[in-house]
Amino acid sequence: MPASPSTARAINDRLALELLQREGPLTAGQLKAMTGLSRPTVADLVERLQGSGLVRVVGEAGAERRGPNARLYGIVAERAHLAALDVRMRSVTVVVADLLGTTLARASLPIGGDTGTEPAVEQAVALLEGAVARAGAARLHSVGIGAPGLIDPATGELRETTGLPAWHRRLVTALQHRLPARVVVENETNLAALAEQRVGAASDRESFAFLWLGHGVGAGLVLDGRLRRGSSGGAGEIGFLPVPGTGGMPSAVDCDGGFHSLAGSAAVCALAERHGLLPEGRDALSEAPAAAEVVAAAVAGGHTAFVGELAGRLALGAAAVVSVLDPGCVVLGGEVGHAGGPELAARVGGSLAAMSPLRTEVRPGTLGGGAVLRGALLMAQEAAQDDLFAGGPA
Repeated sequence: MPASPSTARAINDRLALELLQREGPLTAGQLKAMTGLSRPTVADLVERLQGSGLVRVVGEAGAERRGPNARLYGIVAERAHLAALDVRMRSVTVVVADLLGTTLARASLPIGGDTGTEPAVEQAVALLEGAVARAGAARLHSVGIGAPGLIDPATGELRETTGLPAWHRRLVTALQHRLPARVVVENETNLAALAEQRVGAASDRESFAFLWLGHGVGAGLVLDGRLRRGSSGGAGEIGFLPVPGTGGMPSAVDCDGGFHSLAGSAAVCALAERHGLLPEGRDALSEAPAAAEVVAAAVAGGHTAFVGELAGRLALGAAAVVSVLDPGCVVLGGEVGHAGGPELAARVGGSLAAMSPLRTEVRPGTLGGGAVLRGALLMAQEAAQDDLFAGGPA
């Protein structure tokens, strides 16, 4: 059965809006060529979209021709404002952007481990409110939150997880109740994988495994173009993966003894200390930024023994993932993966090739620690576009 005229218009409008979002400003002629629609149909949809406030003339095409230059149409970026939050164990980072994802304001705040739940929530909310005010946004349409822990696939809510601060869950609930906006939350590693898929190291891959290497470790699994979360939302919790060399076994409530004990930031710093790259007893160096710094310095300084041992550790976790999923590509992300760059990726690839018969390319992530925030913003942007572009003009 053919689509009704109103349905056909909605489909055409959505297609045009997605092209304008992805490609930037376009002329009516370019829209005609890209959509395959007739000239009158394109003229009608451009008029409708302009009337709805979603599209406007932003300039003229520079091509030389007789008569006036063709008008360029672009999405009205300020039609909706978005926010993204990267919620870490002891900090929050916020970005406020327009509908096209252009950053308008950014802010970060450390939150100490001794801060109470309600004060931590209020500090994080105030951080967001301040960024919204600086961005000049009257209201937010969508808010994307990246947080450690599991997301319940049935409810989309952040589950209570042992070892994570109570204010994480309370912050998500507070924003959902206090903001006149759509608030969506996703696991931080999944968002980082999404960002590397869309705008980073895996933009040319339909399937890949993303290893987050930061304060903790995790995996984001993209197979056949889709992010896979698992039946309980726990796909990729490789910090709990039993591996040789840890001297113990993980438990249901503690990943010590699992892959985390080989590849988390504290383990990386301890390894660096053993190789003489750090002073002894520097507990403050067990955070992800410090681990990334020592890895970057080791690569730049040619400390091959340290880099080789770290690569061997990472290959253990990668080999387990590869043997089950055969993704064809592994991306080393997070602060540590980004800091190791092509050198660390090449060494992990070599160690992995010696362990597994499955041909697997290993790449360094390109977005580093900023991948979570980028992924959260992409999620908020998609939520707004799904709403605003769903039927084109209302």
